[in-house]
Amino acid sequence: MTPFSDPALVSGYADKTARLVPGLRDLHKMASVLMAERAPADARVLVLGAGGGLELKAFAELQPAWQFDGVDPSAEMLALARTTLGPLASRVRWHEGYIDSAPEGPFDAATCLLTLHFLPAAERRETLAQIHRRLRPGAPLVVAHHSFADDDPGKDRWLARNAAFAIASGVPAVQARSSIAAIKERLPVLSPEQDVALLYAAGFSNVELFYAGLSFKGWTAFKP
Repeated sequence: MTPFSDPALVSGYADKTARLVPGLRDLHKMASVLMAERAPADARVLVLGAGGGLELKAFAELQPAWQFDGVDPSAEMLALARTTLGPLASRVRWHEGYIDSAPEGPFDAATCLLTLHFLPAAERRETLAQIHRRLRPGAPLVVAHHSFADDDPGKDRWLARNAAFAIASGVPAVQARSSIAAIKERLPVLSPEQDVALLYAAGFSNVELFYAGLSFKGWTAFKP
């Protein structure tokens, strides 16, 4: 069983994520605003890591004519996304799997939020390249995930700050502090400089930072 097939984790995903990610709902609104700068009113949008449905619901509410393809490897998280969207789910085509399960497009915009930090560098670059290939020229990509200094003192400092934020948001202290070791052990987090370099290496241009919430960073990038 993967963590995102655990019924207890899935059922509490929305509340837990909001307690861990600074400005989560505003992050979704910002992503929608940034995509809308380039995407048409009737855009087709690729959402990679769509399980849970939080960003899909925000996008669908803010952009009533957009259509979506939501991709996620967890059937349980996709089921939660359908429940989260309710009637809005009719505007989403659902795909269980990874980027190679996504349609060829072309898409007018894409997002990948709180997902890329699960992937090692080589797989991350390939995923970004596969997104790039599915976009129309000029289309935006919005990404956000853990990204912090890769030296041990830097990691410890940022993860301690994350734990303090989680505690201030109501997460039990023992649980919040235990996440420090879990993230260091399980997530192949890259530095911001490495993340930006991968976006360029995958073919994107005009990479810009738009969000920073403790260890979480977010960028926009465009297909030339």
